[in-house]
Amino acid sequence: MSSGSNGTSKKKLIGFSFAFNGLWNVLKTERNFRIHLSVSALVILAGLFFGLVAWEWVAVITIMAIVIILEMINSVIERIMDFLSPNYHPLVGEIKDISAGAVLVAALASVIIACIIFLPKLF
Repeated sequence: MSSGSNGTSKKKLIGFSFAFNGLWNVLKTERNFRIHLSVSALVILAGLFFGLVAWEWVAVITIMAIVIILEMINSVIERIMDFLSPNYHPLVGEIKDISAGAVLVAALASVIIACIIFLPKLF
């Protein structure tokens, strides 16, 4: 039995449904993810208000995506570690802290980028 384009299309749709399930799950369960999305929405509104030029939009969207992606990866790492080691282990704590630290670095970079782009527009 050959898999025609219809079978391939179904597989793609199923793949997208898994991806959307993952997004929905992290949105429901992760407070920090919701915070990052809310801040991103405010930044987009500010960008529209101030009329960002193309390179500013590229910088803003790129750093927002990096922060959100890292927050999702951090959530995955935390869940994997909780699954593998339900009891406390210092190495698991270090792994989780490093993962959270990556999100923090990206979030701080996003604040710096926002200051570079938006502060001149305010003053």
